Amino acid sequence: MKNLTIQNIINACGGTFFGDESITETEISAIVTDSRKNECGCLFAAIKGENADGHSFVKDVLENGASCALCEYLPPDVKGGVILVNSTLAALRKIAKLYRSGFNIPFVGITGSVGKTTTKEMVSSVLSQKFDVHKTEGNFNNELGVPLTLFGLDEVNTAAVIEMGISGFGEMRRLTEMVRPQYAIITAIGHSHLEQLHDLQGVLRAKSEIFESMDEWGVVFLNGDDALLREQKLLQKTVFFGLQEGNDVRAENVSTSQDGLTTCDIVCANRTISVSIPAYGDHMAYAALAAAAVAFEMGLTDEEIRAGIAQYKGASGRAAMIKSGGITIIDDCYNSNPTSAKNALASLGALQGRKLAILGDMLELGENAKQLHFEIGAFAKRCNVSRLLTSGEFAKETAKGAGDIAICFDSKGSLIDSLSSEIKPGDNVLIKASHGAAYEEIVETLKAFEV
Repeated sequence: MKNLTIQNIINACGGTFFGDESITETEISAIVTDSRKNECGCLFAAIKGENADGHSFVKDVLENGASCALCEYLPPDVKGGVILVNSTLAALRKIAKLYRSGFNIPFVGITGSVGKTTTKEMVSSVLSQKFDVHKTEGNFNNELGVPLTLFGLDEVNTAAVIEMGISGFGEMRRLTEMVRPQYAIITAIGHSHLEQLHDLQGVLRAKSEIFESMDEWGVVFLNGDDALLREQKLLQKTVFFGLQEGNDVRAENVSTSQDGLTTCDIVCANRTISVSIPAYGDHMAYAALAAAAVAFEMGLTDEEIRAGIAQYKGASGRAAMIKSGGITIIDDCYNSNPTSAKNALASLGALQGRKLAILGDMLELGENAKQLHFEIGAFAKRCNVSRLLTSGEFAKETAKGAGDIAICFDSKGSLIDSLSSEIKPGDNVLIKASHGAAYEEIVETLKAFEV
């Protein structure tokens, strides 16, 4: 971290300091919420979680090198070195807003119902050809993760790529107030978090909060193949990307090979760049297009864009193609919603050979959850999936939609037990479910297979 003193923090969050006032001009080394990451000179932020209360660790972290702690109450046996606030989480947002203001570098904010992490990794890979990029790591994309991501910025960084995920109204507004991106990407508007956002218009409204703290001279990049995004009229310059004609940046000749390599030509005005994406699925072209669109605006060359896309490395559990034991495993089990599930099934359908889909529940879909699961099952059958295995609360609906190609299991364990009899040599096997279904256990089981 740079130039952030305890007094800066007190001023930013409006907290009350208890302890030796002489330490308030001390610069802190880091801000952490996990006591296991405690380090000399850091600020420890005590968060009340579902399984533990960070206030229980304040005494220990202060005794083991932390300069100060951010708390909602004064823990027992702690005499000082504490900033008291009403809400630790709200205080972290205010501190993050202050800290971000010290960086005069390009910030790219990325949101959408699908493909956020893939797009974040692709944009980061491309921009890294010219900039020292600080990016969101893992799933640190929410109201706690984004501040922690911002606190990771350092003087060496010359660009930042921040993933921004939400589940309800108002969250994106709070994230954007911290990040204040000059460049904003929305990947798609799909059926996600419908328990809070209700319908697609609600999803659009919530995601569009990202524009509120942007300057008018900022640039917005929207998936122009998405009907709701295509209709947007914004103050900022808007660049549309997609596969269809009429987009400012579009992909032609998209193709995915059996080896998991996706190729396409990226076209923008008089520029055409032939690229190879080391990832599976035609939908990967959208991430490459978003990255290229940002790169065009930020002055990268065709060769830098081509090289950045070629060096893309996908995150675990997101459309990773694995050759193992005589089968091809498509590990896409990190998360799922109707839009991403259809993308995955369409890409599976384009592969040669027998196709088997293992689908789990898609969570947080609200009152239409059963119908949406039924539609995914029907879509799988239209994609020429040979066999569909499913388990979970809504598994029966998915199986009904797929008809005679589907088997619904009472449990994930029963599904796993069936794999030895269901999978044949040469199969292409897609594993897709919401994160809460923990289908990575199925992926690990398949990796150990010999068929």
